[in-house]
Amino acid sequence: MKKGEIFEGMVEGLNFPNKGILHIEGEAVTVKHVLPGQKIRATVCKRRGGTWEGRLLEILEPSPLETETNVCRHFGVCGGCSCQSISYGEQLKLKEAMIKKLIGEYCPESAFEGIIGSRRPSCYRNKMEYSFGDEVKDGPLMLGLHKRGSFHDIVTVEDCRIADGDFRKILMGTLELCREEGLSFYRKMRHEGYLRHLLIRKAWKTGEILVALVTSGQTEGLENEEAFLGRFVHMAKQLPLEGTLAGVLHMRNDSQADVVKSDRTTILYGRDFFYEELLGLRFKITPFSFFQTNSCGAEVLYRTVRDYIGETQEKLVYDLYSGTGTIAQVLAPVAKKVIGVEIVEEAVAAARENAALNGLSNCEFLAGDVLKTLASIAEKPDLIVLDPPREGIHPKALPMILSYGVERIVYISCKPTSLARDLGVFAAAGYQLQRACCVDMFPGTAHTECVVLIQRKHI
Repeated sequence: MKKGEIFEGMVEGLNFPNKGILHIEGEAVTVKHVLPGQKIRATVCKRRGGTWEGRLLEILEPSPLETETNVCRHFGVCGGCSCQSISYGEQLKLKEAMIKKLIGEYCPESAFEGIIGSRRPSCYRNKMEYSFGDEVKDGPLMLGLHKRGSFHDIVTVEDCRIADGDFRKILMGTLELCREEGLSFYRKMRHEGYLRHLLIRKAWKTGEILVALVTSGQTEGLENEEAFLGRFVHMAKQLPLEGTLAGVLHMRNDSQADVVKSDRTTILYGRDFFYEELLGLRFKITPFSFFQTNSCGAEVLYRTVRDYIGETQEKLVYDLYSGTGTIAQVLAPVAKKVIGVEIVEEAVAAARENAALNGLSNCEFLAGDVLKTLASIAEKPDLIVLDPPREGIHPKALPMILSYGVERIVYISCKPTSLARDLGVFAAAGYQLQRACCVDMFPGTAHTECVVLIQRKHI
């Protein structure tokens, strides 16, 4: 095979998260954004690790698995979902098989407990970050998600099936207003324009909604920004929402990076936070608080963690990479003490506030990098919970975590490839995997959360 060569073939299977496997002229090829059983046309891009990588050009024949007809009309164009065209039951089977294959070297057959499906396969996302832009160069203003494989093109996703219904109403109301106002969007390459992002968050239990319009400070062409923001609030308050508006915010972001952030936040209406409830606990959530994007699934995930960690009575638990302390607070009522470590200071502040809100006095949250902070803690753990970012545990932090020699470690992973890599280190240090399962937090996509229980071997 040669770079640039176009080929046709049948997708034989998937590697996590969505890399289709084919064999062309006796050589292995992987292609993203495909499903098993599809006949595809693709072009050869490069060779990596003994395998060719291809880029999808066209799906010539659908997979026999693709039986769903009522799919989102943006499916295949938007870069979000990858498997809406197959039934939810088949989605779960694919994910389970991929994870089982990925961690199989360290996971005995008897230890793998399968996948737990979501009670809400659609409309489950409690947070969306939409971008302003155009779908084609110099086209009309759009507001939504990036096209698959594109850094610039935006698809207005008014039919999105994974976002809450209120999000779609706010999305379209905002777009209509901004089009009427004739406002420009921020062009990333030129660093010019006004409209940047729309951030929406909603609580599953309380129904409270937080809306933030993110703009630059470049108000050329905008006669009166304050008056426009007033009209934005009025629009949001007039929408027939199922939830209730807790607050409407304006965030100014003049950084060149294409990320949702705030240099300055102004409360236009209500407050800059809302409340969510999970497993009998109450959480105050701000615009940038880390919180699982599927609240319904989060309850299942945290119950699983609580089950896997086992007996915690009179035990000190470390919750490493603790975020806003949700897991720590779920474990605190049945533990002697929980110490959370998190590098994001805002998240630590939120964790402390939420622990006080829930009347939990046996939680301590420390701000700092896990690698550096562990050395400063005098109290040694009896059990450890790990919920690292996508890249997994820092290699230099692993030896320190292992040095405690705790009996049980529960590892939560949103990127199973990182989990598989770290499991090898635990195995070499004398730990073995006792239980493992997947919790599907992201229906319609190729992603899933994994929870594993690792136990120290006794010789």
